Amino acid sequence: MKECLIIGAGLGGLSAGIKLAHEGYHVTILEKNDEAGGKLRPIIRGNYQFDLGPSTITLKQAFESVFRSVGRQLEDYLDFYPIPEGTRNFFSPEVQLDFSTDREAVKKQLATFSVADAKNYEAFLEEAKRLYEISDQQFFSQLMYPLKTQLSPSLIKHFIKIKPFKTLASLIEDYFEHPYTRMMLLRYATYVGSNPYQSPMIFAMLAHLEGTQGIWGVKGGTYEIVRAFVRLAEELGVNIKYNQHVTKIRTKHERVIGVEVGDIFYDSDLVIVNADALTAYQTFMRHHPLSYALRKKEVSLSGFVWLVGIKKTYDVLKHHNVFFPVDYTQEFEAIFGDLDVPETPTIYICQSSVSEPERATPGGGNLFILINAPHLSDQLVWNEDTISEMKRRIKQQLEHFGLTQLEERIEEEFFYTPKDLMERTAAYKGAIYGMSSNSVSQAFFRVENRDPIYRNLYFTGGSTHPGGGTPMVTLSGQLVASDIIKKMR
Repeated sequence: MKECLIIGAGLGGLSAGIKLAHEGYHVTILEKNDEAGGKLRPIIRGNYQFDLGPSTITLKQAFESVFRSVGRQLEDYLDFYPIPEGTRNFFSPEVQLDFSTDREAVKKQLATFSVADAKNYEAFLEEAKRLYEISDQQFFSQLMYPLKTQLSPSLIKHFIKIKPFKTLASLIEDYFEHPYTRMMLLRYATYVGSNPYQSPMIFAMLAHLEGTQGIWGVKGGTYEIVRAFVRLAEELGVNIKYNQHVTKIRTKHERVIGVEVGDIFYDSDLVIVNADALTAYQTFMRHHPLSYALRKKEVSLSGFVWLVGIKKTYDVLKHHNVFFPVDYTQEFEAIFGDLDVPETPTIYICQSSVSEPERATPGGGNLFILINAPHLSDQLVWNEDTISEMKRRIKQQLEHFGLTQLEERIEEEFFYTPKDLMERTAAYKGAIYGMSSNSVSQAFFRVENRDPIYRNLYFTGGSTHPGGGTPMVTLSGQLVASDIIKKMR
């Protein structure tokens, strides 16, 4: 029986482990924390339940594929439910737009501030669909590490079709004239931790996922996906060891032979790293050529999270909400240019108690408040004073939109900074998505899923192909496992 070691019990590692165990591999997952999930983590404070990490779930089929690949059904493990109202976008105290799969409703709302934008909306969604279909068929279905794959005529043909050198901002400007519409759609670049004025237009496909396929919630919270993956993995014989701090990946000639956890050595036929690849190379393999090369890459943005349990909710809030500043460009100039948080940040609020009232005290709300922040640097030190300042900026912005007296409603609160993210998940410089996608090379040619030197060393997760976000990370694990199975047969 082949031995497989996986470093990290995030969705990518669990996804790969499930598929390999079903194929007869003896799989052991070494997790540094006392629970699985990576960036996904449940937080309970008093009567309030929160999910720390991703909250907007799309591409339900990516999760279904994990269960289907081993002869199981997702419905036996998880309860997904649609969020028909989508995301409520706040542009001013007077103007809101609910972005959902109801195209007529969206166009009607767009027409209140731009008739031209409403007319162009269908055409834009068709372009977003085209980009998604090319991505799904050409990029999401295979790993990109063999050079012959990257240079295949078919891939090159489709690569040209997605116009890789055209930015997301440029594409959106082709269709829409009003700053409200533009802001709402430019924000999709932040789903991969990037700047819409620099990242490729391919990320417009996310508008297809949310505007056509729709957004999903998970009964009990997003962390239930982790619990379901852990349950399935253990049913298949995967051994998950917690509180295991891997210190080194040991190699011999051109093969990995195992990993070290302090004084303990685990030997293995192959190793999968489900951790930030930039951190992994510099921590586990310091003398690898990529350890030096990856330091030159621009990393993605991070975030500051304020979890708030309020005893009385705001009627205007939906499950997903976004509050935009007047000038959206200053957000990215501050984050990527000045390595600072903008004075007036864009604010995302997830209040899952709208869909699941039991996750908050009766009449109250469980607010997951997120603002974008730069990766860690000497420019911005995260301490109590910084947290207080971020709270001030958030409250000031929300008060502008009519959400007043937030402080008086708070019963429970919890903060999570880029520094906390780095310490808990080993995210490189506290960045959420590894490398940014602010260039063609970094967007389309991420850290390879198989090491170029050690052929039995693989990588999965948001810092590798096909990218960040819970569906992509899950898909990454499936692709890596399939590649291993194919090569080992």
